[in-house]
Amino acid sequence: MNRLLRSLLFVLVCASSLWAEESWPRFRGPGGTGLSKATDLPVNWSETSNVVWKTPIHDVGWSSPVVLGKQIWLTTARKDGKAQYAVCVDRDTGAIVHDIEVFQTSKVPYTTVKDYNSHASPTPVIEPGRVYVHFGSAGTACLDTATGKVLWSRRDLPCDHWRGPASSPILWQNLLFLTFDGYDQQYVTALDKITGKTVWKTDRSIDYGTDNGDLKKAYSTPVVLQVEGRDMLISPAAVGTVAYDPRSGKELWKVYHKGMNAALTPQYGAGKVFLTIGTGSTLVAVRPTGSGDVTNTHIDYIYRKEVPTRASPLVLGDLLFLVSDNGIASCLEAATGKVVWTRRVTGNYSASPVVAQGRLYLFDHEGKGHVLTADREGKLLATNRLDTGCRATPAPVGKALFVRTLTHLYRIEQR
Repeated sequence: MNRLLRSLLFVLVCASSLWAEESWPRFRGPGGTGLSKATDLPVNWSETSNVVWKTPIHDVGWSSPVVLGKQIWLTTARKDGKAQYAVCVDRDTGAIVHDIEVFQTSKVPYTTVKDYNSHASPTPVIEPGRVYVHFGSAGTACLDTATGKVLWSRRDLPCDHWRGPASSPILWQNLLFLTFDGYDQQYVTALDKITGKTVWKTDRSIDYGTDNGDLKKAYSTPVVLQVEGRDMLISPAAVGTVAYDPRSGKELWKVYHKGMNAALTPQYGAGKVFLTIGTGSTLVAVRPTGSGDVTNTHIDYIYRKEVPTRASPLVLGDLLFLVSDNGIASCLEAATGKVVWTRRVTGNYSASPVVAQGRLYLFDHEGKGHVLTADREGKLLATNRLDTGCRATPAPVGKALFVRTLTHLYRIEQR
């Protein structure tokens, strides 16, 4: 019996390890870093080359695909925002497994959506057996991944996102974190992932310096880090960024950096958190070790050249990679902010870069996919094209790139 139990335990551990490596569970993958363990991804592709399958996705959505096991989940919504859907695609075949109308909305609970956003921009987050879909103040739901059944939902978290929702949910331990930085209200909340009940809700304590709600908006997705034994939920907002105790919502520290519409996920490396501001083309490197207002004590450097406002940065080793809204790729030394290289890759960018096997993958609005070496040279290896462009960040898993364009979901793989 002991030998059998040891054998079963060994199998479960191996399966769990494989499961973790074969997943892309949230916006920008594990930890929100954009770093993948995928191998043998193609360098070249087109509509007629290295496409395993191509599946149309109805209506409009910019949420990124998340992958676990044989399932790929994403969201979409009617163009007028009056219906929101969760879609599950079979990873092997590209067939639609579930297409679930999660919510109907007679009156959209925010002002409007411009061309640079959609009613389904927040990326889902997935774990074994459950996927969590979020449409901002229009609603949040937990679905059973096998049946598509809605296990719980919340439609009582108010916020006028003004130009539509974009902050993605993330999981940590038993909590689901949601961010609401709207025109009228600005707060962060943690829900019990099993029941959907509120565990804590913390209003932003930021002095915005204005009564104009348009200048208080933000669309960022937070990260949870452990620094010097202290867990912290780092959550950018307009004007400043706040670190919270993820268990209680208590504020740990905050830094003021100005700017509205912060939309990027913080990154961590070289002992610093990298924050990019929604306006003003500014990157701020902050040491996450202080308490209270650390604006005058913990900012190590500020970088202001070709900084993105939509595509999140990426840290790989001692290097920090950026791609600006107008197609300037940059590599900095993470510790100092010193420029290593810059390169024009053309196009306009909302999708965040990802790295796999030492290669940097960039997808633009026009359908081009650039592949560069993720090193101090930044050599351009290839420029590829699909029929329509990307607003969603790709998911590199296994040996495949799962790419959502404006109209389709692709599985791109060496054939």
